[in-house]
This record gives sequence, structure tokens and C-alpha cells, in this order.
Amino acid sequence: MKKFLAGAGAASMVFAGSVAQAAQPQPWEMTFQPAATAIMSQITWFERYTLWFIVPITLFVLFLLAWCILKYRASVNPTPSKTSHNTLIEVAWTLGPVLILLAIAVPSFQLLTAQYSPPEEPKLTVKATGNQWNWDYEYQVEQPLSFNSAILADGDRAGLGKEDKAKYPRLLAVDNEMVVPVGVVVRVLVTGADVIHAYAVPAFGIKVDAVPGRINETWFKAEKEGLYYGQCSELCGKDHAFMPIAVRVVSEKQYETWLAAAKADLPGANKALMAEVDGTNKVASAGN
Repeated sequence: MKKFLAGAGAASMVFAGSVAQAAQPQPWEMTFQPAATAIMSQITWFERYTLWFIVPITLFVLFLLAWCILKYRASVNPTPSKTSHNTLIEVAWTLGPVLILLAIAVPSFQLLTAQYSPPEEPKLTVKATGNQWNWDYEYQVEQPLSFNSAILADGDRAGLGKEDKAKYPRLLAVDNEMVVPVGVVVRVLVTGADVIHAYAVPAFGIKVDAVPGRINETWFKAEKEGLYYGQCSELCGKDHAFMPIAVRVVSEKQYETWLAAAKADLPGANKALMAEVDGTNKVASAGN
């Protein structure tokens, strides 16, 4: 089952790569965002897998309710049955749910284990601290880099080169994105500075509480370059809805260049990275 679950996750990654990458919520979206990590692919597979149990059980219970209402209502069944025991039915409704729960529990525990078991030692550790109502990031590397990431104000769009609201949407875009390399295991240490927040990026399949005085740990390994959005997912005060998360995944070379420049000039490093990424995208589009 473990190999099957991993294989299903890999297949989902291949399929997701063939469609347009959605790094943010879309209008009328009813499913998960396309997965950007293997863990999220497994989560997507598990959600579809459980639907094969949920839908038939729901329809079966609905059928039983309708059947009892119609067949045993007082007008057509004035003398109700006094049957109090049926061995076959009791065995069936005991063994059936047990088998169903086992079928769900086994892949569920395997997925839970995978979420807490990085495939390799993390090459990068970033500490994310939730504030009311923004995030502080600290890159735990030689000569550490720290900066604040807050929601992008409309008045700052032009100065930061983020006028495109399709790529930098309202309520999701930030002034300074968290930048990480693609294909690298990133450890995220999450805590809160004032109240409980939650660090969540749907495309990565991660969501962990940021608790003051405590450090929680999560990880991800992004398989696709792009700009991915999340939000604080724990009610944390009046501006909870204005506390987005943005993670920009780039090549290792672009990341190393950005990191070296960001230690001296973060705004300049961000602009240079954006120009390179946008230029790469334009070249790729022209080639297609």
C-alpha cells in the first residue's frame, strides 16, 4: 500500500504538470490547487480515494432513511414490527464499518508518517514568526538574513514592480516573498510573537500552528518553480484576513544570487530576481 500511495502521488505530480499551475485560489474552485510537492500530490490522491467510501455510504444511508420513511410510516404500517435482534444484521454492521475504517486508516497513517518524514536532510532552514498581522522570516544560513513580509498595499505596487494583479493578486500578494530553491527540502520553524497564527500554503500541503513560546516544525520540497500563496489559517484578530503568505520558488542558481544580494539590499535583490524570472518566462513563452 505504501508503494501504491507513493506511486499515486507521483502520477498526480505528472498530471498536475500538464495543466496550468495555480499558485493561488481561483474563482469557483471546488478542488485543491494543483500540487507543487509530492506530499500535496498524496493528499490529493487520498482525498479522491476517501470519496469512493464517502459517496456510496452517504447514498446508502439516504436510501435507508427514505425506505424506512416510506415503508414504515404509520399510515401504511399501523402495527410496527417488534423485532429486537438479528444476528446477521448486527454482524454485518459491525464488520462492515471495521473493514472500511481499516481501508481508510492504513493509507491515512502512511500519509501522516510521510508528512513528518523528509526524504533527506533539509538543506535550508527558515524560521517563520507570525505577528499581528505579518510574517518575519529568518534564513538560518551563514550570515543570517531576516526580513518582514506584509500584505502588499496598492500604493506600493508601482514601486515594487507588482502592478500585475493576476500574478500579484489583492489580499494575497506581499512586499517581500520568501524565496527558496526548487527541488530542495526546506525546513520551516514556525512560531508566534503575540497570539496563535497558522502557516499554511495549500499547494505545498503544509499547515502548522504558530504558537507563542513554542516552535513547531514542518517541511516541503517544491517540485516546480513559481509563486505560491497561502494565508494565516488561525483566527488571530481583526486583520486576520490581511495576513498572506507568498513563497517564490526559483532555481538554485537564482536563489544563491538572490540570497547573496538580499543580505545587502533586499528590495534590489527582489527586483533583480523578478526581472530575471519574468524575462525567463517571456523567453519561454516566445519559444512556444
